[in-house]
Amino acid sequence: MKRVLCLLLCAAVFCGSLFVVGCAPSDVLSKYTIDAKYDPDAGMLSADMHFDYYNDTENEISVLAFNLYPNAFREGAAYEPVSSVYHAAAYYAGESYGEMRVENVSGCESWEVGGEDENILYVRLEQSVFPEESAALDIAFTVTFAHVRHRTGITEHVVNMGNFYPTLCVYDDAAGFYECIYYSDGDPFYSQCADYNVSLTLPAGYVAAASAAGKTAQKDGKVTYRYTLSSARDFALAVSDAFEVVSKQVQGVDVSYYYYDDGEAQGTLDAACAAMTYFSDTFGAYAYPSFALVQTGFCYGGMEYPGLVLLSDALERENYLYTVVHETAHQWWYAMVGSNQQEYAWMDEGLAEYSTLLFYENHPAYGRTREELVHAALTSYKAYYSIYSQIFGESDTSMNRNLGTFISEYEYVNLTYNKGVLLFDTLREGIGESKFFAGLKNYFSAFRFLLATPEDMIACFRKTGVDVDGLFDSFLTGSAVL
Repeated sequence: MKRVLCLLLCAAVFCGSLFVVGCAPSDVLSKYTIDAKYDPDAGMLSADMHFDYYNDTENEISVLAFNLYPNAFREGAAYEPVSSVYHAAAYYAGESYGEMRVENVSGCESWEVGGEDENILYVRLEQSVFPEESAALDIAFTVTFAHVRHRTGITEHVVNMGNFYPTLCVYDDAAGFYECIYYSDGDPFYSQCADYNVSLTLPAGYVAAASAAGKTAQKDGKVTYRYTLSSARDFALAVSDAFEVVSKQVQGVDVSYYYYDDGEAQGTLDAACAAMTYFSDTFGAYAYPSFALVQTGFCYGGMEYPGLVLLSDALERENYLYTVVHETAHQWWYAMVGSNQQEYAWMDEGLAEYSTLLFYENHPAYGRTREELVHAALTSYKAYYSIYSQIFGESDTSMNRNLGTFISEYEYVNLTYNKGVLLFDTLREGIGESKFFAGLKNYFSAFRFLLATPEDMIACFRKTGVDVDGLFDSFLTGSAVL
């Protein structure tokens, strides 16, 4: 999300089983049906959500758990949603708070809001659901948006509606539902693919960008957008009465850029289309019928959702285009191929960053080279290592880490983005072009719409006929000296 390299193959054998096997595919997915209305005067969204739960686990389920991400913005939250480094940039009008309120849940025995930070909705079902069985719930909720340049918030020109609905926690057969903590460093999200039917009603004059292409109807001074999307990890929206839109179709995908202050809008759209074409040809086809890019107020560089990305209006042109490419890469590494971003942030961020490098390497007209980008990552990583070693006496450079263990945004960026670039470039040098790209294609094909672990990724490269365990182990454990 937040972005504004040589080592020989290690001969050590990767020991032990540190990872859980990725989830198996299912022909049936859970389904969110959301009917929402946004009131700009109140800064509030009210919604009714019908949730059809399908038990694709191997266990009997009697309680469902949902992440309530917008509660991270409430007054008194245990975890700040924005780090001190970005606080001033995020809260452009001073301190502001928002919240998600669950008004009612029906179709269940009981429900309550709890979790470590009032961030989880627990719903006890009327009857246990066994493997391959289903249950249905109705959840009424409201979201009051803080005035904040963030994933969920009112900015100067756009209302960002990322993570705006109760989201089912991922279930692990051994550990149960994984509850996400909204740490300020990284993307504190982890979700399985589901199907979506979403409607959003706005005052006439407002335009909505979404994870899917919508159909509109107007009545009584209101406009209603209706969307359907299949096999998506999330569904996001961004609304504004200031949007201009340019669109283009590439490889059968409708690509649209929503903006309000971009004198080179067509160039921005062209960069996104070039990135989509390159990534589709290199990794595998983009899965969704549309892709929306949204210029907005955002304290970081950008943010990815399936079919939609947010782009900060504060970026200079060169970094703006870089962010366009990086967030487009996330459609492959996060949206289609999922992972636990709270535990293994390098898996999507490091690979999206390296995919950005690949795009620039193969598109010299955009003015950046592989050598330049690898050197920048190595220089930044070495500076981080030197500074932290001097301050703390040593520096933990392991990459498989919960977001809550990062000391700072600086450490997070260097160990996920920059060290991720170094990992994948070293891997590429070590096993050769053919096997490197074959491994990436294996990874995309095997885990499209699923959740992958580090061991799953390693196995996809191992499938090319080379022993990569030692190299990955040296980077992930921090034993590699760069």
